[in-house]
Amino acid sequence: MDPETTTHTEPMADEEEPLFSNLDIFLFSLIVGLLIYWFMSRKKPEPIPEFKKLDTPAPTTRETSFIEKMKKTGKNIIVFYGSQTGTAEEFANRLSKDAQRYGMKGMAADPEEYDMGELSRLSEIENALAIFCMATYGEGDPTDNAQDFYDWLQENDDEDLSGLNYTVFALGNKTYEHYNAMGKYVDKRLEELGAKRIFDLGLGDDDGNLEEDFISWREQFWPAVCEHFGVEALGDESSIRQYELKEHTDINMNKVYTGEIGRLKSFEVQKPPFDSKNPFLAPVTVNRRLNKGGDRHLMHLELDITGSKIRYESGDHVAVFPTNDSALVNKLGQILGVDLDVVISLNNLDDESNKKHPFPCPTTYRTALTHYLDITHPPRTNVLYELAQYASDPKDQEAMRKMASSSPEGKALYQSWVLDASRNILAILEDMPSLRPPIDHLCELMPRLQARYYSIASSSKVHPNSIHICAVVVEYKTKTGRINKGVATNWLKNKLVTDNGHKSTVPMYIRKSQFRLPFKATNPVIMIGPGTGIAPFMGFIQERGWLKQQGKEVGETVMYFGCRHKNEDYIYQEELEEAERNGVLTQLKVAFSRDQEHKVQLSVWPMIPKSLLETLSHSKIRCRL
Repeated sequence: MDPETTTHTEPMADEEEPLFSNLDIFLFSLIVGLLIYWFMSRKKPEPIPEFKKLDTPAPTTRETSFIEKMKKTGKNIIVFYGSQTGTAEEFANRLSKDAQRYGMKGMAADPEEYDMGELSRLSEIENALAIFCMATYGEGDPTDNAQDFYDWLQENDDEDLSGLNYTVFALGNKTYEHYNAMGKYVDKRLEELGAKRIFDLGLGDDDGNLEEDFISWREQFWPAVCEHFGVEALGDESSIRQYELKEHTDINMNKVYTGEIGRLKSFEVQKPPFDSKNPFLAPVTVNRRLNKGGDRHLMHLELDITGSKIRYESGDHVAVFPTNDSALVNKLGQILGVDLDVVISLNNLDDESNKKHPFPCPTTYRTALTHYLDITHPPRTNVLYELAQYASDPKDQEAMRKMASSSPEGKALYQSWVLDASRNILAILEDMPSLRPPIDHLCELMPRLQARYYSIASSSKVHPNSIHICAVVVEYKTKTGRINKGVATNWLKNKLVTDNGHKSTVPMYIRKSQFRLPFKATNPVIMIGPGTGIAPFMGFIQERGWLKQQGKEVGETVMYFGCRHKNEDYIYQEELEEAERNGVLTQLKVAFSRDQEHKVQLSVWPMIPKSLLETLSHSKIRCRL
């Protein structure tokens, strides 16, 4: 070892080393201090700050108990409606108003908004009765708002409804295979679960005279109710107002509805998902005439759904919300002598009702008559009855009340003067100069303008961002010499791709359908579609073509199409003939009823090959006529 190093280290070894260095002491003190601080702060109670209580209303929760609502409001009759186009809802409202004339109190109710499991509790209310106005949609399906109720009826076999008094009025159309299926099912199922039917099932046929069917059933129904509960009619036939008018003279116009179906300003700020209460504004990208000649106008429209997250399948329906012709609206305003741009609200006199307004409010008369009210359909008898009081000429008043009655003479007069002559409310006002009702009562009585449904004429496999519509424009001369125009088809006809530099848009949503191609692509398909009835099959043909392009085996696909004249209204001729050339259509059979001297009809079944019929006999056949 180096001597210098030895000399240097020896004295250090002899010195006494301290137990803790200054650094150790510092670190130890720091840790102890932190521990004490944490312990003291943990024990110290946190001060609770005092906040000033804000005077804000509690969030409203939807009342799902119709029993509690009926008890609270003294109601003993509840009328549930399953409605797709608004007719069943209208009938339900009429029945609930009728109850007041028999010393009872009624309420119309949407089954989608309430817990239908409470039906068994209806016996808690004295002289309680449930009425069901149930429409059938499509191929025997429930309406959208009655789907949950339908599922509940199917799934609850152990439900005891022995304390429930009920009756059903069904709405349907005899031209469909499953005539009034929903109403019949509800009537039968309630009885199976122990409920007591107090009056026979009513069947309304829209192919005949639905209004007359309802009136005939109704005039027998109420005496049966009176007999069952031991009550008598009050004899009060006066008008019963459901809403009261409020005019807004100083209101922020940003809070006024301008045609929106649900959420205010929903047309300015679009937010998915899109449905019947929140339609999507789809730009029109194509609007062309399909037929080459003739008096009629057959049209093909394409709606752009890019970015909407809307999905559809072949066979589905597209629902569009049309608007009334502004000329009709202006005439109504002129004949009633009102300022259509006054901002108003119609407020329900029943504060407990879920339906606060008959249409979105506040709004203007012009908006209500343009976007929300059906002013082109011949008014029903209850509207005539309510309006009769405003006719200053006794003869007009007597005629209106007669048409609203259930007498044979009254029914015949209503049929000939209103229905056969296709008189809408404007025509009635023009032909009865003494009839000048207040516009607010008229707006209360008019039914809601409903969405129109069209079979989608495209396949989402081929057109994922586009929906095609095929329709014929409705326009005809009435017996009074007036020209009546279909609301939706004429509105769609005028939807140009660009209008004054702006894109035309159509408020729409998708309504799912049970009308589908077979699950197995190898299954044969026969399609029979005269005129614009070909619409869903255009989607089916596109889809079968897409499957072939994917290398899939596709079964025989036969198309039968009929129209009036080959050179005028053979719509989609090029597409159909190309599909036949490409083998997508294995057979294309066409017929033209008026290309010869005598009108002929297409007879389909004799033209179907025997081998294909044998194959189909082992498959589920679905036809659209």
